[in-house]
Amino acid sequence: MEHTRAAFPRTLKAVIFDLDGTLVDTADEFVPVVQRLRAEHGRDAMDPQRIRASVSNGARALVSLGLDMHEDEPEFESKRLRLLELYSEVLGTMASPYPGIENLLARLHDRGISWGISTNKPRAYTEPLLAQLAIQPPPGSVVCPDDIGNRKPHPESLYRNCLDLHCAPHEAIYVGDHVRDIEAGRRAGMYTIAAAYGYIEPGDDPLRWGANAQARCSEELLELILGPQ
Repeated sequence: MEHTRAAFPRTLKAVIFDLDGTLVDTADEFVPVVQRLRAEHGRDAMDPQRIRASVSNGARALVSLGLDMHEDEPEFESKRLRLLELYSEVLGTMASPYPGIENLLARLHDRGISWGISTNKPRAYTEPLLAQLAIQPPPGSVVCPDDIGNRKPHPESLYRNCLDLHCAPHEAIYVGDHVRDIEAGRRAGMYTIAAAYGYIEPGDDPLRWGANAQARCSEELLELILGPQ
């Protein structure tokens, strides 16, 4: 279904980010996890870039990639749980906000603009990660799949963010590194920015996602959101 692109907010009250691949670079944690899972099954290490490109697709996609398994195979769920167990051992140890993100959040705070997170990452992993990173100022809203009935690309999580941040969707911007993020933002009636610096799969093109704007690097977000500094 096609959705009309929203205009840039006349009054910007909030900026909402996807987590992995947009706000925080977590791939350096997932690469060794997938390699360990492969090693446990007698497989050689694979190209780390293939793993990085799939991080935004979640644990199921990483198991499918790493072990060449389909989700309907009987042992798939046990492998997914094993991957998450391995991830829990390293969660937050190698992750960091993308360059310029903390400066952007400080600038937003100075202008009285709130910020939040809408992620498909379960809360059991999101909360420890954020606690480890201790990003300042802290987000005013964090919505995980545990909190809602429909994951992105459904816009439910973004509506929940807006309630938490006391703004209407047209007063917010959503930034994400996957087509489902942009679709969710557009369905919610938000101005959207594609994080083209994130975890983009081979053959995918952020220019085709239908976002209002594209950030080729994380530092570009400041000017795209707040204008020339």
